Amino acid sequence: MGGPSDPPEGTPEGAPGGGEDEYGSVVFDESFVRAARLQEYSAQERITDHAPAVRRRPPLRRGLSRQALVLFLLIAVAFGTAIYLGVRHPYRTPMAEEPAEPLRMTVLPLAPQGRVPGAADPEHLYTNSPAAQFRVGAEGVTLPASRRTAHFSADQVVNALLTAKDYIVRSSLDPEVLTGGETRSVRVLLVPDQLDQFDRSFARPTADGRHAPTGWLVRFDPSRVELADHGIRVRGTMQAAETDSTTLEVTADHTFVYAVRSAGAGRDAEVSLFTVRRELVFRFDRDDLRLHQAQLLLSEVRAGPLSCAEDSAARLRPLLAGQAAEEGGPAGTDPYATDGASALCGSLAAGAQPKP
Repeated sequence: MGGPSDPPEGTPEGAPGGGEDEYGSVVFDESFVRAARLQEYSAQERITDHAPAVRRRPPLRRGLSRQALVLFLLIAVAFGTAIYLGVRHPYRTPMAEEPAEPLRMTVLPLAPQGRVPGAADPEHLYTNSPAAQFRVGAEGVTLPASRRTAHFSADQVVNALLTAKDYIVRSSLDPEVLTGGETRSVRVLLVPDQLDQFDRSFARPTADGRHAPTGWLVRFDPSRVELADHGIRVRGTMQAAETDSTTLEVTADHTFVYAVRSAGAGRDAEVSLFTVRRELVFRFDRDDLRLHQAQLLLSEVRAGPLSCAEDSAARLRPLLAGQAAEEGGPAGTDPYATDGASALCGSLAAGAQPKP
């Protein structure tokens, strides 16, 4: 029997002094406890007798995961797109472009063979001149039938023709330009590379084949002449052609006939006709078409009646009704000069004048 202090069933198993203390000599130090791996059995493992006490972790997959592969492909596509857009950049890259060629121009005065015919009515002069069937104003600057080329669409060809027409109308028919005051409306249609040449032409006019204002536009001397009729007569042709895979050229050839009289003489003064023949060559690339601007390559102007002794580079000074050309030819040409153009002058055919 147990003692008075023992329970009736005896000392509980596991209590000090109770049962066989077979693990009494085992001591678990702290390092052993920390290194022990604890594994909590799942419900299935607790049911199954032969389930392993410790589960093995699944082996690590070698190579890229699906998410990493998708991310890599997205980065590659984005990088390729950036390179493609850089090559096909839609805007100008000044460092990659060749500068525009300077405009080459010729202004040829045409001297009359006799006195300039005149009349009180401009319409009478037009009717009795080669300009009788010409159209009035911008209606005379007609566009040809346009078709696509090998590398330019029909719309791009039409855009080139319209830009060239706009330049011709502004530089030949605008009264503000003709009287020698306005130039900005013409200037904004030129490519940036030609603006310096344009500005120098008006700041320091010279007959050197590069810097004559009358090569850029029709410009009268307002102190000597004025328009007697704003219904300027026009006839001409335009055509567009592809010069290479990146360039369109438009060639324009127009004749303009102006009714003029002496400045300040009043409406009763006699009127005479003044004729200007302009042959212009424009060049366009795709950026020019998009920006509605042009490079003017060539300008050939023949105008009369003028006096060969007058300077026609800066302004045109027409001979008016009843006047005749002064004796003498154009200004002398220095054959030793390497930076100047030859002085030129022609004779105005009698058939180009109105009939009395």
